[in-house]
Amino acid sequence: MYEFMSKGFNKTSMQDLKKATGLHPGSIYCAFENKRGLLLAALDHYAEERAAEFTAIFAAQPTVMAGLRSYLLMIVDECECNEIKDCLLQKALNEMSQQDEDVEQVIREMLQTWKLGLQTKLEEAQGTGEISPDVDCDFLADYLVMSIYGLRSFAHTKPEKGLLCRMTDQLLASLFAV
Repeated sequence: MYEFMSKGFNKTSMQDLKKATGLHPGSIYCAFENKRGLLLAALDHYAEERAAEFTAIFAAQPTVMAGLRSYLLMIVDECECNEIKDCLLQKALNEMSQQDEDVEQVIREMLQTWKLGLQTKLEEAQGTGEISPDVDCDFLADYLVMSIYGLRSFAHTKPEKGLLCRMTDQLLASLFAV
């Protein structure tokens, strides 16, 4: 999973995968058929891990909006503290788009599930009165997804420490003025 995040699918060699997994190429081929099969398994594992993190972050907060802030700050922390700043789904989609329609479709479905998770949380916030009933939660979820993509991309410019956090606060402040 981390090899694909750091190098991308095309630049990750079987030697990289051998080193990362501790498996011989024959074992990788036997278990996953090919590098593409390993990518699909890594994407599935990544999506499951991220969904569990998403659920845990929101469950640990007293309100949906506090959960959203914590979730965004987790992403900021990943971008500021980790060598790998990319989301595997986003990186794989950028690389695999128009190369492998099946893989592209799997990634799009995973990203759609993530977006629907955000939308559900926003609708929950509407139900508790945290946000206006006039807010279009579908649009706002798309806006959040776009903002998170942008945040991860911007992190590659190596901004000064704290800037991503300030940008996240600005995003949250402007979010409901949309």
